Amino acid sequence: PYYIDLNQNLYLQACLHSSDPNLIVFVDTCVASPDRHDFNTVTYDIIKNGCVKDSSYATYYSPYSHFARFKFNAFEFISRHTSVYLRCELVVCRLGDYSSRCYRGCVRRARRDTSS
Repeated sequence: PYYIDLNQNLYLQACLHSSDPNLIVFVDTCVASPDRHDFNTVTYDIIKNGCVKDSSYATYYSPYSHFARFKFNAFEFISRHTSVYLRCELVVCRLGDYSSRCYRGCVRRARRDTSS
């Protein structure tokens, strides 16, 4: 566990351990939950499908493509849960492949037509 005070910034870094320098890491989704075993019932989206959902979320530059650095402001769930657990999904792509998921950024899902 990592302990911080409420409203403090939490800084995170993900690193891909690979000898291939032509890979890039992209933070696709980060979800918070008060229950480490349940990321479906009570959740808070920080970033989803590359779309920022929390206004305190920010990315930080890294000179290395195999690092993803970001931060967000610490919070508590509805003042009833003192612990918050994170589950983040990252995507690894080929550096310079502009058709890959890493370069598309925020992907909004297309809505389906409800007509017959």
